[in-house]
Amino acid sequence: MSLSPEADSRSLSAIASIAWEAVIPAGTHWSGILRRGLALRIVDIEGGANLSAVFHRQEDPLERYNMADTLKAQHTAHLTRGHVLYTDMGRVIASITADTLGWHDALGGVGDAALFERKYGRSSYQAERNDMIRNGRDSLVLELAKYGLSARDLAGNVNFFSKVAPDEQGALDFVTGHSRPGSAFDLRFEMNALAAFSTAPHPLDPNPAYTPKPVKLIAYRAYPADGAAPDDDLCRRACPENVRGFINTDRLFA
Repeated sequence: MSLSPEADSRSLSAIASIAWEAVIPAGTHWSGILRRGLALRIVDIEGGANLSAVFHRQEDPLERYNMADTLKAQHTAHLTRGHVLYTDMGRVIASITADTLGWHDALGGVGDAALFERKYGRSSYQAERNDMIRNGRDSLVLELAKYGLSARDLAGNVNFFSKVAPDEQGALDFVTGHSRPGSAFDLRFEMNALAAFSTAPHPLDPNPAYTPKPVKLIAYRAYPADGAAPDDDLCRRACPENVRGFINTDRLFA
């Protein structure tokens, strides 16, 4: 199945029943436990957002999102509708079931304190209060610490709403203006997951000013927690590897 950005950007369907909503302010971070069958509609409110994300299995955080396996299994270098996020145990932790954007970065990583200081200068909470500069790596580590994890548990991340593309020399270039106001995607959880998010700018964003953007989370129930994605589900049937990945995941809950 081809999953090109042009072919697979789709309008979002209406949500029948919203469980809860939250806004992650610009340059801040959030985490939570998201149960199997729950979905998040994630919205770029103002345009130009970057949402760095990491995912761990709730019951055993040693199992976590694996970037290399995710891209290799689905023969892709970016994520969009129909793609899933694999763990390092060959199971599916989440699926992208709808997407108006068509491209989310899985390669660019996350910026740390040294990078952000070089790009944006030094600031502190005492001087800036809530407008202080927060880098993505420390933000994610702070959220993981709430669940007894540490920096050693920080694996590769996804950068939702961002796009990086290779130039003629193979270097990754950040694509400015990629995500517009109202861009959104649906992320459905196939396992009980610990998710940690940061709205700090993408590490390759060339903007010399620190201008993070907020995102909105809208949670809804995609299927019952004791159920599973149907056999004809787009993400399950996108490729043979995904069929096997969903079988491995369903056996965990059998």
